[in-house]
Amino acid sequence: MSYYRTPPYRPSGLNIGLPSITPVNRAIMITCGVVWACQVVLYMAFRTDMPSYVLGIVPEQVVRQGWIWQPFTYMFLHAPNSVSHILLNMLMLWMFGGELERHWGPRGYLTYYLVCGTGAGVAVTIAGWLSGTMVPTIGASGAIYGLLLAYGMVFSERVVLFMMIFPMRARTISWIFFGIEFVSTWAQSASGVSHVAHLGGMIVGYLYLKRAWRVGEAYRSLRWWYQRRKFRVLTRGDDDPWVH
Repeated sequence: MSYYRTPPYRPSGLNIGLPSITPVNRAIMITCGVVWACQVVLYMAFRTDMPSYVLGIVPEQVVRQGWIWQPFTYMFLHAPNSVSHILLNMLMLWMFGGELERHWGPRGYLTYYLVCGTGAGVAVTIAGWLSGTMVPTIGASGAIYGLLLAYGMVFSERVVLFMMIFPMRARTISWIFFGIEFVSTWAQSASGVSHVAHLGGMIVGYLYLKRAWRVGEAYRSLRWWYQRRKFRVLTRGDDDPWVH
């Protein structure tokens, strides 16, 4: 468990108690910001968003033309005609990712972030190829939703203000977002939001944290969970004197 600590008081400075930006998050934010600025310049100069069709996910290009970098590079692009897209993603990255980076360390945190983002990209590629879509998918939200799920698992009992109003446990908020994305994935929607990426990032993040790719560990965890159900907690009200 890590806690935020405010720096020593300095009369000449201003401290409002907000946590600092961690190194990996800072690097991700700078990368996304630079790429987004290049997108904006190209969009204003030529009225085209060509980077989204080259670095974003276009399923037909990934499957038929072999542009296998797209499920990775798409997470560093954002809509050039929308400031809210990149700002909201970076805000959630700062809110939920910073503490996870302090908890796991920079290397473990960066690995998890990239795994969730790439896994979400693969899910978008498969779903888009089956539906025959040619619309590019961009944004870091797949990885961000993976961070949201991890925050709910690692800091499950922590109270967070849902929608900045309702106090809820982090685990409950993660389940709410998972339910919303699960329902939205199967519902017909023209909002332009890739719910498949959100859901894919959360599922891949869960499998990663549970080490599901390691069959031996997954089997031992499942076996321990089954055996643990047979245990019985004895209290002072029991008749056996040896348990006191």
